[in-house]
Amino acid sequence: MVARVKNGIFAVVLCLSIMCLGGSAFAGIPESDTTFLGYCKKIAKGLDLQASGSLDFYSKYVWRGFTLDKDPVLQPSFSLSAKGFTFTFWSSSDVDNNDGINSGEIDLVFDYTKTFGILSVSVGHTYYDFPGTNGYSKEFYIGAGLCEIPGLGWPITLGLKYYRDYGDQNHGGGLGNYLEASLGYSMTLLKDPEIGMDLGVTNGYNHNLFMAGDGGQTTLSVGFSIPLTENLTLKPKLNYTIPYGDLADDAIGNQDKVFWGGFSMSYSF
Repeated sequence: MVARVKNGIFAVVLCLSIMCLGGSAFAGIPESDTTFLGYCKKIAKGLDLQASGSLDFYSKYVWRGFTLDKDPVLQPSFSLSAKGFTFTFWSSSDVDNNDGINSGEIDLVFDYTKTFGILSVSVGHTYYDFPGTNGYSKEFYIGAGLCEIPGLGWPITLGLKYYRDYGDQNHGGGLGNYLEASLGYSMTLLKDPEIGMDLGVTNGYNHNLFMAGDGGQTTLSVGFSIPLTENLTLKPKLNYTIPYGDLADDAIGNQDKVFWGGFSMSYSF
């Protein structure tokens, strides 16, 4: 089954790469063009199809308070969106392997988000594949968010998301619950070019997810958004994660406070 998943993932990546490359080519093609690319552009416009990709580099791989890899990691991703639906391919791999941890991961995420003014509601599913250990897990989630404080118009975002991992623990699954609240604030530092700064704090509560017990983590972050071209953006970011409860207990989660950071190169088509 794992081999089939890997072959399927390779096909997905290949298709996404072709679509993303094609997306940049669509820009100069008139809708009256009768070639294959012209036809594809008409379909993409009719579906309101959007594509984006990013390549992230971080000093460590930290996920929900767990330091999964102490070595630097590369984390590429591709997304396709249409009519509120989004499919995302995401992966993580070591730049080197000094700590001896095999943290290779491939995620497939399906999401549907509906917006009602400043309120958005999301439901989705994530399939986690861990090629180095032949493990996998599966997770549903539901969430809601506000893009500003009602009545004030401040650029503050609020979010609340519940995750239910139902993966079999005998095959690497988490089989637990996770609830995360987030708060973000964005400001413009420069107008030409428009450079922004993003401040954020997340607090996640873990109940039996990849550990026995209850606990959680708080992550503080500061990041910047620097446009390099019309479609390409550089986003450096620094984070500080603080585990608590059973997640920080030496006999259970055994996680420490950690600084970690890096940058993301994102491209929208």
